[in-house]
Amino acid sequence: MTPAQVLLATRNDKKLLELRRILVSSGVSGVQVLGLDDVSPFPQIPETSATFEGNALAKARDAAAATGLATVADDSGLEVDALNGMPGVLSARWAGRHGDDAANLRLLLDQLADVPDDRRGAAFVCAAALVVPSGTQAVVRGHWRGMLTRTARGSNGFGYDPIFVPDGDWRTSAELDPTEKDAVSHRGRALRALLPALRECLSSQLLPTEGLPPQP
Repeated sequence: MTPAQVLLATRNDKKLLELRRILVSSGVSGVQVLGLDDVSPFPQIPETSATFEGNALAKARDAAAATGLATVADDSGLEVDALNGMPGVLSARWAGRHGDDAANLRLLLDQLADVPDDRRGAAFVCAAALVVPSGTQAVVRGHWRGMLTRTARGSNGFGYDPIFVPDGDWRTSAELDPTEKDAVSHRGRALRALLPALRECLSSQLLPTEGLPPQP
């Protein structure tokens, strides 16, 4: 039987690898996971929503309509307490150019240079959305609290991972083993919360769902 296909609406190789790894580790083994580079190109709308949920839903709706595939999309970012929750939805383009991780890190660290260690709290936030071409949709949110360092450490991960130390740990997110990170990260939490909706979606389409965890 042809495996079910789910599209993860991203071209970020590191994020795609992370999302695939999380789905597999959560038991989603009977599904072929595709990225945007695996499907025909289509016009994509800019991320203009003021919320993570709005951006995630817009990306998922856009890709599902263009491809006819059940689509998972996420929007994630870093909310810094001392910056009143910024950069938030602007995290990926905080320094002005989308996806310039090094510039984003430098700018954020410069902005926090005078902030004392006990006020450097922050949270990673991820909204994950599932949209089915028939119109069914779901969106969930995951949080990951921690503190921000003054210098970058570690080579795993991407984005702000090298300066984020999760609560209860001394290592940055970029120093964690990928499987450790998946178990506790904002994206891991959001995707696991989305699994019941994904399972229902696949079942309703009469697609193979072997390997999906049973519903509680």
